[in-house]
Amino acid sequence: MQHDLTLAANALRMLAVDAVQQANSGHPGMPMGMADIAAVLWSKHLRHNPADPLWPGRDRFVLSNGHGSMLLYGLLHLSGYDLPIEELKAFRQMHSKTPGHPEVGLTPGVETTTGPLGQGLANAVGMALAEQLLAAEFNTADHTLVDHRSFVFVGDGCLMEGISHEACSLAATWGLGKLVVIYDDNGISIDGDVKGWFGDDTPARFEAYGWRVIRNVDGHDFAAIDAALNAATENVGKPTLICAKTQIGHGSPNKAGGHDVHGAPLGAAEVAAVREALNWPHAPFVVPDEARAPLDARERGAAAQREWEAVLASHPRAEEFTRRMRGELPAGFDEQAATQLNATVAKAETIASRKASQNSINLLAAELPELLGGSADLAPSNLTQWKGCRSVEKATAGGNYLHYGVREFAMVAIQTGIALHGGYRPFGGTFLMFSEYARNGIRMAALMRTNPIYVFTHDSIGLGEDGPTHQPVEQVATLRLVPNLDLWRPGDAVETLVAWQTAVRHRNTPTALVLSRQNLPHQARDEQTLADIQRGGYVLMREAADKPLQVVLIATGSELDLAVQAQRQLADKGVNARVVSLPSCFTFEQQDAAWRRSVLPAGVPRVAVEAGVTAPWRQYVGLEGAVVGIDTFGESAPAAALYAHFGITVQAVVAASLRCLGG
Repeated sequence: MQHDLTLAANALRMLAVDAVQQANSGHPGMPMGMADIAAVLWSKHLRHNPADPLWPGRDRFVLSNGHGSMLLYGLLHLSGYDLPIEELKAFRQMHSKTPGHPEVGLTPGVETTTGPLGQGLANAVGMALAEQLLAAEFNTADHTLVDHRSFVFVGDGCLMEGISHEACSLAATWGLGKLVVIYDDNGISIDGDVKGWFGDDTPARFEAYGWRVIRNVDGHDFAAIDAALNAATENVGKPTLICAKTQIGHGSPNKAGGHDVHGAPLGAAEVAAVREALNWPHAPFVVPDEARAPLDARERGAAAQREWEAVLASHPRAEEFTRRMRGELPAGFDEQAATQLNATVAKAETIASRKASQNSINLLAAELPELLGGSADLAPSNLTQWKGCRSVEKATAGGNYLHYGVREFAMVAIQTGIALHGGYRPFGGTFLMFSEYARNGIRMAALMRTNPIYVFTHDSIGLGEDGPTHQPVEQVATLRLVPNLDLWRPGDAVETLVAWQTAVRHRNTPTALVLSRQNLPHQARDEQTLADIQRGGYVLMREAADKPLQVVLIATGSELDLAVQAQRQLADKGVNARVVSLPSCFTFEQQDAAWRRSVLPAGVPRVAVEAGVTAPWRQYVGLEGAVVGIDTFGESAPAAALYAHFGITVQAVVAASLRCLGG
């Protein structure tokens, strides 16, 4: 084994060295330093099937230090995934399957998109959590259907990031005994020796969280690595951190151990020196069969999957498990959704949209056992709990509601991991203002085209007395700028339910639900208008048919009723106005041009009203239109006083409309 693994590890090193050299960019140091650990893990411990990268019974492997992506690409190639050597030669090139950082959905075998340090670790916490909750739900005395591990590689940078503290604290609290993190303790980051800025006692820190820590493992000793992994896979009800001492750039005679090898090609002379030092006589991208053999997982992976499929075939809930892992909605969901919507219309409630959201969750949870809710220590304010939900304390005991504590960033990144794992539809709540703490995690979910749901309440200056620190002004606008993020700001209980139904239907899109603290009046709709909500933007109140349309009023959320009232006042002044509700710009922009023109006809002045920054609305109102909003920070006062103070009123909408008409 020793000889074969040496060849396999050196193959990983040279594939990384040669790919980075050919691309003239990349990070060779980490792949060279972690190659020995990777060779042991992937040859002896990782259960996976290269022929079926989405096999539900596989172990998950996450490269949180994603800059070392060539290590993962080498592993996937040598293990037998559909990643031919031509793709490794095209490292970091346009349209290749080997981008600079791993991307899920692009490269077979990549479990999550990593690069922003620490987030892959948090994603893996979500994966491990999903595994243990599914095991509690589906395993029986006769059927061990869910039984796999999540392995994570992390570096110093991952553990410097604050998200690692948030996520790893939760991992211990939840007792994620099948989470194994291997820490590449090489003491080097881009700036040099980390002693000047990373003096943590990392093993003690993780022990304080409640992790099992395996200290001082020689990351270049196959036997020591194997022993540590054997110990780590003995489930003691705690996550495990293996602290592996490695040398960055191991195998580079002149650059190993220094920061110069971290993030730049070695150069032709040093590449030649590495070949000589490793006794690697092969040309770039040539790997002999004896070096491939230890990592080739095709036969053993197929055998492991056949065994698992036999368990699935005899499981009494095999169909339900398969449906959930595929992310499919239950049969009859659309019919139930229509019934729920009609019932909500009939109630005609004037309630806060955060309360309407809770009502929607209650309805959906009865149909979707895969809903896995949570909040960042704001459940009574976000109203994210529902009748019959059960809090998760230890994951092995099950449950369907997560108390994340004050950890917004970890919450959204863990949600992403849960969604990537499959089997659950996660949602989590916080105040809209605190989406700022979680912003990069939201962006990463959108980049990955996965589908968590974010419940953002207290959506405007309408939250009142808490003041400008808690009053979001620019957040809705900037979240709308995130590609592939569907943001809904519903104007009443009916739109809120449609927003939720849309969110759970999304397969490849995260959703942000932006909800009010204050009550929102019910808006009357006919059957056609009710159906049009799902288009994201629609005509709520039509203009009088007996005279030309003069102005279009566009509104969202709590300001929708201002537009409705303004239409009436304009009618009294002889002005023929239309009210357009635009709860989801994302969904509206996906409609065909004919629909969008029918809602917002050309040549008619437009006035938008929303309690947020005004600039983004220029895409809809143009330079000739008007926007009623707020371009300063808020104040501490009751909501009604704030709306009056900042001029977000019916009178302001009427006045803006008249100005657009030259009045």
